Amino acid sequence: MPYYIKIFFLILLFSFLLLESCKKPETLTENDYNEWLSGGSQTVFDKSSSAFKHEFPFLREDKIEIHEIGDALFEAQFISAPSVIRPGLGPVFNSNACSSCHIADGRGKPIIANETSASLLFRISIPGSNEHGGPNPVPGFGEQLQTNAIYGTQAESGVTTTYTNQFYFFDDSTNYELQIPTYTINNSYISMPSDIMISPRLSRPVFGLGLLESITEEDILDHADEYDANSDGISGKANYVWDIQEQKLVLGRFGWKAGQPSIIQQAALAFNQDMGITNFLFPNENCYDQTQYDKLNDEYEISDSLLYAIRLYLRTLAVPARRNADDETVLKGKQIFTQARCYMCHRPMSKTKVNVAFPELSNQTIFPYTDLLLHDMGPSLADNRSDFLASGEEWRTPPLWGIGLTESVNGHTYFLHDGRARSLIEAVMWHGGEAESAKIFVKALSQADRDALIKFLESL
Repeated sequence: MPYYIKIFFLILLFSFLLLESCKKPETLTENDYNEWLSGGSQTVFDKSSSAFKHEFPFLREDKIEIHEIGDALFEAQFISAPSVIRPGLGPVFNSNACSSCHIADGRGKPIIANETSASLLFRISIPGSNEHGGPNPVPGFGEQLQTNAIYGTQAESGVTTTYTNQFYFFDDSTNYELQIPTYTINNSYISMPSDIMISPRLSRPVFGLGLLESITEEDILDHADEYDANSDGISGKANYVWDIQEQKLVLGRFGWKAGQPSIIQQAALAFNQDMGITNFLFPNENCYDQTQYDKLNDEYEISDSLLYAIRLYLRTLAVPARRNADDETVLKGKQIFTQARCYMCHRPMSKTKVNVAFPELSNQTIFPYTDLLLHDMGPSLADNRSDFLASGEEWRTPPLWGIGLTESVNGHTYFLHDGRARSLIEAVMWHGGEAESAKIFVKALSQADRDALIKFLESL
């Protein structure tokens, strides 16, 4: 080919590429994205017992080092003073390690029979609110029951769980059973007020938190409809909670009632309330107003740098990929999920904001199956305890990604805020309030269709 013809073709190719690069990108729909990649590019392909423990596959080397420091701290067991290694536990506490509740970074389970467990915690309060509009602490007990104590100190109380079984029927006459829990506080170190309110909270998986934190506030609020203006029966509501660092009320997105605004505040609170570890966000011992408080003005029991290492660790835990997403029965179950309008609260797709400072979290299309909003779930699931703007019947929509791996990772299938549901179908049939119509829809399904719905959920 003559030289001048080669030059012509090169100029033509360069002009074409330049024209293509200047075109405005087309808006992609949900179907253009790969639903197998639940965490966008930060998805891992592992369905073993380690599925929730992986760091982001695309994580810079300097962040990997900090992630590993946070990982070690998450697994570490704290000890009471004067130990020189990880001191500070107690004097009252629920657990001595993050991983004791979030086993393999996964879901906790309730106390069964005579077992002991730190996975189920009890938030407490009395009527009224604190100075920021949050729960009103119980004098002498605070906002959480600590059921363990170091030597020489008395635990705040014990809690006994009993269950009453109730039988129901699907429309095809197949029966199902729900277990109704009753919680009794006993052996309290001092008398409790008669108007105390308790809220059991099961520990949740901690993977994917950085991606959820990166969803824009505008995107979350776009799906809020507190007063059901469109009359569709769904009225998602935002919770606004006190941010200690910002010193103002901001959007809540973490915890069973969206009662925490950020990963670092959630982690710092867990250190303080669950283990009695003081830090720069929660500098007082969790027994601060108790008779057994030592009144010592100690240094923080975990450094700022380690707390930020835990934050990075939790921000960079990858999300496991979908399994069998193209299976015929799974696709049928997905259709049923849509027909039942479960997607109205368990919103499949979200997108994270652009974050130049943290590109690993930036501009990711993810499939968490949550709107991060509060919904009224009816009286059967109510704890009757408010949490900022969340009423006693309102709960944040929990993400569904990874829910099908619960048994593989944590060896059980207990779901909902206190683990009362022993299977996914039981969890569905506990729904009420705004989800009452979805429950009625499922109740009318055939056995085959119910099985397909569950198989879809197990694929997430």
